[in-house]
Amino acid sequence: MPRRFEDVHSPVVTVIVPGYDVGPYAAEALESLRAQTLTDWVAILVDDASNDETGALFDAAAASDDRFHVVHHRERGGLSAARNTGLDLVRTPLLGFLDADDRFTPHALERLVGTVLGSGSDVALGAYVRLRPEADGRYVAGSVQPWVAAATDPARTGTTLDAHPEASGNIVAWSKVSRTELWRRTGLRFPVGKAYEDQIVAQQLYTRARAFDVIPDVVVEWRERADGSSITQHKGELPVMRDYLEALAGGIAVLDAAGQTRAAAARVRLILTMDLPPLVDLARDHADPAYRRELGAFVRTLWARADGVQLAEPAATAVTAAQLW
Repeated sequence: MPRRFEDVHSPVVTVIVPGYDVGPYAAEALESLRAQTLTDWVAILVDDASNDETGALFDAAAASDDRFHVVHHRERGGLSAARNTGLDLVRTPLLGFLDADDRFTPHALERLVGTVLGSGSDVALGAYVRLRPEADGRYVAGSVQPWVAAATDPARTGTTLDAHPEASGNIVAWSKVSRTELWRRTGLRFPVGKAYEDQIVAQQLYTRARAFDVIPDVVVEWRERADGSSITQHKGELPVMRDYLEALAGGIAVLDAAGQTRAAAARVRLILTMDLPPLVDLARDHADPAYRRELGAFVRTLWARADGVQLAEPAATAVTAAQLW
């Protein structure tokens, strides 16, 4: 019998691993935890009422390694609810996240935990790359994208958004380790029932942290599923697009409320450059005219605060088109 979670000896970091119907990928995610060069961790595996073998894989991991603790949701609550379940169980000084279809690089926890413990900062964030499917079924890791590098390279310790506004472009939950005390002190939670829930929480972490660190190391390989079931592959659906735009706007609102004008401007530039062109491509021939209308309204609001930003192609054409919808 594995020990109870509460009995595991003095780990330094808890990794929260939510999963729903990720049976084909979960074993890789769990193995990437076992392969960490920092071994002083525990993981809370939250099975969000999966219909496949995800729950059984989580249970098998806990049976073979007492650093794993499993929670089974009776009803599906979504990614935010699963992460919040994990947050309630954290008893370590630090915490992080790993989605159960992604994987850590071997030194991820060592680097993230090490920099936070060394600097005294509240948060550390690292770079990430996308895992894309090949025709033969393999997943191949890509290169660090420019906006990811802008947020994490070069390394910085004890910085803030005032000094490093481009960090606001790193909006995913799973590229970070943070102090549990920060979450408890500020009451941070993930918004339940929304897609793209990371965006607002990331900006809340940056604006509420006393200081944060960035490292250029790739800490996570983020999977784009071959079967098209990742939420990021469904932006052509109107409800998903609405959640996406709401999250983008909500993240900027957090920065505005904190007086982080440079970080907010950096987010506006990045959204116009990176997020907008694919959405415009989806909107051009979309069957529902509401998709174009809502995207156009969002772009007009965003462009009004772009403050003379000069956009390269394809962003410039995308902005021009979207403003007419």
